Amino acid sequence: MSKKYHLSKKNDFKRVFKEGKYYRQSFLDLKITENNFEISRFGFIVSLKISKKAVVRNKIRRRLSEIIRLKLPQIKTGFDMVILTQPGINGKSYKETEDALTILLKRANLLK
Repeated sequence: MSKKYHLSKKNDFKRVFKEGKYYRQSFLDLKITENNFEISRFGFIVSLKISKKAVVRNKIRRRLSEIIRLKLPQIKTGFDMVILTQPGINGKSYKETEDALTILLKRANLLK
């Protein structure tokens, strides 16, 4: 996923957490808020509670980023989203993660 689709600034994350709507699906959480851009931006939070090993946390982050990259044409524009992971994600397959994220996006009415 290109850098322009990433939330990078601390203030962006703070704004999403302060103003955003919250959705939950088993081992994934989603916080969304509108932005004033033509694109949707995404942030990923994989905490130390998931794994103490950075390799594992980065793998989960890359997996989520790839799922979003493939779904990007289907996702509505003009939103900032933060995807948070819960400890249950550690043993999940790519397909299970993709299904859970798709359900979250549908529930939040973000798919075109």
